Amino acid sequence: MLLTIIIFILVLSILVFAHELGHFMMARKFGVKAEEFGFGFPPRLFGFYKNNQGDWRYVFGGREITDCPGTVYSLNWLPLGGFVKIKGENGEGEKEPDSFAARPVWQRAIILSAGVVMNIILAMVLIIAGFMMGLPQSLEGGLDARAQISDRKIQIVEVLGGSRAQSAGLKIGDTIVSIDNNKFSSFEELQGYVNSKIGLELNYKIERGRETLDKPITPALMPETGKGGIGVAISETGIVSYPWYLAIWQGVKTTFILTWVIITAFYELLKGLIFGQGVTADLAGPVGIAALTGQVARLGFVYLMQFTALLSINLAVINFFPFPALDGGRVLFLVIEKIKRGPVKREVEGLIHNLGFALLMILVLIVTFRDVAKFSGMFKGIWERIF
Repeated sequence: MLLTIIIFILVLSILVFAHELGHFMMARKFGVKAEEFGFGFPPRLFGFYKNNQGDWRYVFGGREITDCPGTVYSLNWLPLGGFVKIKGENGEGEKEPDSFAARPVWQRAIILSAGVVMNIILAMVLIIAGFMMGLPQSLEGGLDARAQISDRKIQIVEVLGGSRAQSAGLKIGDTIVSIDNNKFSSFEELQGYVNSKIGLELNYKIERGRETLDKPITPALMPETGKGGIGVAISETGIVSYPWYLAIWQGVKTTFILTWVIITAFYELLKGLIFGQGVTADLAGPVGIAALTGQVARLGFVYLMQFTALLSINLAVINFFPFPALDGGRVLFLVIEKIKRGPVKREVEGLIHNLGFALLMILVLIVTFRDVAKFSGMFKGIWERIF
């Protein structure tokens, strides 16, 4: 369990650090002073910087630095990503040329959007590297003929609510190793076998992570398909790898496809909330993501890379949503400034961002409470191990 926590902190740190690095790089590109760029969150452990004479200096603890015309690079005590402190990010120093507030609207918009872009780039790099090593992927829909495929499996990709599969405890991601000791090379063969055994109890051998489970399930006629089944959707999957020159293209293409899929999913989620259809997706907060990270890490390094890439794209999409306190909300205020030919009053914008941040924190607390209730067994195990 300690390893799960360490891996979660490492994944979160990579995502947040990449995001802040995007802001930092574009601020420097446009001549805006980045007063401090830190790994982790304060309090500061130590930092280094160039003084007014151009000599490198080191500082320990949170001592105020008065002789740094550039950026302080710091390592901080809380290892949760990083931060960048940009001069004028809250509207001050409008007449100073190295202040964020003094830059044109288009430059400020690019600086604010750079974190989102960096998260997309990080996901792209991870997916490209993954395709070079071999990534788990569905084998349906046609693959490039030059793809190399190994470790073929038949996996469960959906479990219908109220079905016999759900009653038996089957989960998304489970691998069907065999049925009645019969192994199948394709899902058509498996479906044909199940269809011929309606009403008879079958013994499913299931692989879940490092566990092997035996599940007795009796198939029934499914009204959705008119065939025998247990209430699951299955897919052939395998570890897919490409030569490096193809992995680059496949990684870029897959990143944009995943980004569009995630944007569409958020759209459907918001549409459901606005029109009173409820939330059909299962939301996860920090606790839920930590638990999922541990589960994915146990599957192997490439699975963790793939999961990190998905989280990075999710972070990008969420951050660019036009909601106060998020990067997208700040860009929205720049659009308003451009339209009305003048900035919104700093006090008004600050109040709106603070309210937005408070609402986000309330949402995080609600989702975290649900996660704690959902994973209560896991926390009980941690508590018992410690005490």
